[in-house]
Amino acid sequence: MKAIPPSIIVPGHPDFHMLLDIADDIFGRAGGQRELAAWFPKMLRDAVDEVVDTPRTRRRSYEELEKTEKTYLGTKIEILTRAKLNLPKGRLDFVVRNRDVDLKFTIGNNWMIPKEAVGHVCLVAAIDEAKSQCFLGLVVAHAANLTSGANRDAKKSLSSVGFQQIYWLLNAVPCPQNFWRTLPPALVDDVFSGQSGNDRIVTLFAGVLDRPVARRIIEEAGGDQQDFMRRIRSDKKRSTLGARDRLRQQKILLLHGKKDAALIRVLGLPPTTQSEFISHAVTPAERHICAQRGWSVP
Repeated sequence: MKAIPPSIIVPGHPDFHMLLDIADDIFGRAGGQRELAAWFPKMLRDAVDEVVDTPRTRRRSYEELEKTEKTYLGTKIEILTRAKLNLPKGRLDFVVRNRDVDLKFTIGNNWMIPKEAVGHVCLVAAIDEAKSQCFLGLVVAHAANLTSGANRDAKKSLSSVGFQQIYWLLNAVPCPQNFWRTLPPALVDDVFSGQSGNDRIVTLFAGVLDRPVARRIIEEAGGDQQDFMRRIRSDKKRSTLGARDRLRQQKILLLHGKKDAALIRVLGLPPTTQSEFISHAVTPAERHICAQRGWSVP
């Protein structure tokens, strides 16, 4: 997202009261601005990652999507937003305080405004992947706020003046990163080239040490929708070792954020939630500490 200029939507601006009214309704439906700020970034992250679908496609970014997938992603975000805010569908995407509102999403520097939205309020949403930030604002798509040129679909974008006309609901709010995009491409290829779910999980946790990893990421790596967590457990009843046993053979502990919280703290590892795991290569000086807490390391 390009540099955001200060908004001039303040008392005295002709659009101020209308946008404030719509914003108040959106905040109220979301459960408050804090709740919106907690829900919106995660919703965007999950929606984008589900369409990019790194585990099955090896793609790691929005830019690699097909045009039809980008269109579907915008529709998906519209549907999720409408459901969260319990808004009725109108001539455009939503009706808020008896006004038609169109939602526009981008992972670029601007939004494309179709002819049918000109003159109406737009709810503009964006992710800045480079800075791990997201944005959500309201703007009236007046002709004066749009560029003079249009694309082949007769869509225009916000002009520099138009960017000043955005009433921000969330401005540069931190957004979770795409986990797979933060890893070296060679490691991602190694993980997903594994022959089994256990192979992929072992490669993942051997390559990503001392960093909390969410259950969703483990599920994606394991590729088992039924019981992907079984692959992690030590399993003495099975002829094949689980991922945790195989990692321990490499002197790497795989710890659960809740069950192993005490050991995680003693080892000085980053805070890890109950829905996360973290792996750690045990040093000779740490072997006694681990043994005291029931973790023997070869």
